Amino acid sequence: MRILAIDCATEACSVALFDGVEPVDGRCEIINRGHAERLIPMISDLPEKGRADRILVSLGPGSFTGVRIGLAAARALGLAWSAEVLGYPTLTLVAARSVQSTPHPVTVCMAGGHGEWFVQNFSAGDVAEDDVRSLAPEDAIKACRHNVIAGNRAGELAHLLGDDRMALDLLPDAQSANLLHETRLLTDLTPIYGRGPDAKLPGNG
Repeated sequence: MRILAIDCATEACSVALFDGVEPVDGRCEIINRGHAERLIPMISDLPEKGRADRILVSLGPGSFTGVRIGLAAARALGLAWSAEVLGYPTLTLVAARSVQSTPHPVTVCMAGGHGEWFVQNFSAGDVAEDDVRSLAPEDAIKACRHNVIAGNRAGELAHLLGDDRMALDLLPDAQSANLLHETRLLTDLTPIYGRGPDAKLPGNG
């Protein structure tokens, strides 16, 4: 089975093509902005223009815009190719990347919005131990359970903790999507935003 993986929920924009779990080709660019302009050309540069039987796409949390761009592309390609489309949580992929050499529990800490961080704890088998939360740095300190911290805010959290935590500076990368166990893949493609909307309707507080 050919599998196309797409991840543009963060400043990293990445795509990868797999034959089963074996990597065929992939791309990863740190671009911060411009995911909509880069994503389709990156897919087109893959063998056979990335055509696949299954598409995996990040559901977030991360950039609201990036998550929506990835989902829109995955749904459109899935329709065009009659391919199955499945989603996965962004932080789960970061956790999987952090334990590929030696399994260990890990706290994932990623940049959120408005100065907050997305924080989630995982067991040694990259099984989520709690829900992802968007927290102020001082609250992220309390939420961190493990000695290994992964993510693009891992170093900052480890510094705040002031102890011997190991920090792994990682971003999600579609080229590591073959590390995700089948049970981590979701048929529900609802975006995972990790925090409530900033705007509120009148009368809702």
